[in-house]
Amino acid sequence: MNVTISSTSEKPIYQQLYEQISAQILKGELESGYCLPPIRQAALELHVSVITVKKAWEELERSGLIHTVTGKGCFVAEFTADEMLRIRNEMILKQMVNDTSYYKSFGLTLDEVVELLKQIY
Repeated sequence: MNVTISSTSEKPIYQQLYEQISAQILKGELESGYCLPPIRQAALELHVSVITVKKAWEELERSGLIHTVTGKGCFVAEFTADEMLRIRNEMILKQMVNDTSYYKSFGLTLDEVVELLKQIY
């Protein structure tokens, strides 16, 4: 698990954790059965609060990306390729809905958004 926390990001730290770990899971970098570090250990290593890590782990579990085994820890769930694709697309679409609202608030058309996206992609 490789996570970088940005104290200057507008995103809350738990969300940074959630997004980075979920991306690693969905890209196959963290394989099924991988045991995430205990919450307290992760908090110490990342220099963040236990509550922050706990919230990120809860979001990962709520998304179905990890599962908890009482007394043993949190483990990456097993997925078929189709399930991983479905979960990835759901997460991306959720983000795109938020982003689209933001772009619309500036009065951008779809063509303008696509052109801007092409410039940075």
